This record gives sequence, structure tokens and C-alpha cells, in this order.
Amino acid sequence: MTDLVATARSLFAQGKGILAADESVHTATARLASYGIPTSAEMRRQYRDLFFGAEGVERYLSGIILFSETLLEKGSDKKLFPKSLAARGIAPGVKVDLGTEPISTSPHEFITQGLLDLPERLAEYKKQGAVFTKWRAAIRIDGDQLPTSAAIHENAKRLASYAKEVQSAGLVPIVEPEVLLEGKHSRARSRTVLEEVLGTLFSVLEEHSVDPASVILKTSMALAGSESGKKDTPEEIAEDTLAALMSNVPRQVAGIVFLSGGQTPDEATANLAAIMRKAKELNAPWPLTFSYARALQEEALSIWKGKEENAPAARAAFLARLAKVSAARL
Repeated sequence: MTDLVATARSLFAQGKGILAADESVHTATARLASYGIPTSAEMRRQYRDLFFGAEGVERYLSGIILFSETLLEKGSDKKLFPKSLAARGIAPGVKVDLGTEPISTSPHEFITQGLLDLPERLAEYKKQGAVFTKWRAAIRIDGDQLPTSAAIHENAKRLASYAKEVQSAGLVPIVEPEVLLEGKHSRARSRTVLEEVLGTLFSVLEEHSVDPASVILKTSMALAGSESGKKDTPEEIAEDTLAALMSNVPRQVAGIVFLSGGQTPDEATANLAAIMRKAKELNAPWPLTFSYARALQEEALSIWKGKEENAPAARAAFLARLAKVSAARL
């Protein structure tokens, strides 16, 4: 019997966090193209290997969220990625949702798909070495109109059904209700929405008898929208983010990880440091860490450009950013 609580807690090892490397084929293609890198299945494999194969990443990473195709790929060491990560003490996880689609009754909002064949896929992923999973819901803010409570509730129900299935399969669920950065909203509006989303989510998780002790929450920070023209200070972000978490997240939850969602590497690092300081001051009941994608990868990708000769310098940039984010977490 897998000890799910111990597995979940292990992802919060001192000074470590989670790399989100679970971009779908579509997202990875767009990400690589934005750096002028031609895309193919082999280029996606090299992209993963650039990060996973960097020497010393285990000093900073407790886990990596993979995309399903990556579970079956090998690094330049000729070992399957999940095996080589596990050998270095990095837990392999996998994104199990199948992306979002517009809601028929509210076409500017999204619902996440992937529940239909989930039990079969979970059994397969477990065989392939995954020990934890992730499901993302996307919550859009638009003035006072969006999000609608119907969209929040439907996404919470799907997150809860997913979490229940995952625990039954002997894996750890990460629930990610991402409040999107796009928009003209204020930080105060972002906090209000975050509070409503988290309050709804945890009440629905309880209705579905999901054990909170092996659930990890992956959350956005309370930030002014990207088109608001406002620049929040790390202290303001920490204050509002922690207020939303403290009033809505049960203390039994295994831990909380933050997504970088549209922040620059420096912003994501500074904001995490401020959140960690504030959490200590408030004596927050759960461990906190990072689960960043672009904020950890951006500098390395702009150096790599898909060229083998640039890999050492790109990996050095990746490790330097990991060291900064790890220091922010401490």
C-alpha cells in the first residue's frame, strides 16, 4: 500500500520544489516556436532532456510534472525519464487532464476534460513510474461578470472527481484551479476570486470524501491582471495571497505549491520570497514551495535555441535560476 501522505509530503523537502514540464504537444510547440526552435517529437524530447539531464537538479527539485508522452521517452543517458529521475530522488508526476474547452452556456469560460477514461490511464501511468498527478482548471476574470459561480462549481466538481480517482489508484493528486493573469482586474479582485474558487473547491472535495492529507494545492498568487497597468509589490502580493489561503485552505492539506503563470523569472522569484516570509510571520499551517514552468525555463531556452552546442550554457542558466528560487523558498 503506497503511503500517499508521505509521498505528498516528500515533495516539500527543504529548499526543493517542483518543475512543471507538462506542456501538451500544442503548448510545447508554441513555446519552442517563440524561441525560434523548429518543433518535432525529437525536439520536444531534447527540450525535456535539456532540463531533466542537467547535472545537480536533484539539489533543487523534489518532483517533475511530465506530459504523458514524456513518460515513455529516454534521456541522453538512454534511460526512460521516470526511471532516471527516480534514481536521483526526483519524484515523476504526470498531467492527467486533457485540456480545456469553452463552456457551452458561457463561451468565454473554460471547463477541463479528461474524466472519461481516467481510471484506465491512471493504472497505465502508475505502471510507467508516475507517483503523483496534476489536473488544471482555468478560471478567467472579466470585471464583475466572470467568473460565474456555475463555472467555478463545475470545475471544482471535476477537480474533486479527479482527486478521488487518483487517490483510489494509489497516486497523489495535485489540484490546480488557476485564476488566470490575463485581464484588467485589480489585485483585490484577484484575491476575491481566489477566495471564492478555493472556498468552493475545498467544500466540494469534502463532499467527494477526498482525503485532504494527501492532496497538494497548486495555486496562483493574488496579482493585478496583466492588462491592468498596475504593478503590485511582492509584499502586497504576499499579503493578499496568504489572506486567501489562510481563510479557505484546510490545515490538513499536505502542502501548497505556487504557479508562476505569466510572471517573469525575477518576479516569480521575488514574489515567492515575500510569500515565504509572510507565511512564517503568520505561522501558516502547511509547507509551501514552487511549481514553476516558464519562470524556471525561460532564460535557458533563450540561450539554447535548439542547438546542441548551447546546451551547457543553457543548463548553467537553468541551475542558476533554480538556486535563486530555492533560496527564495528558504
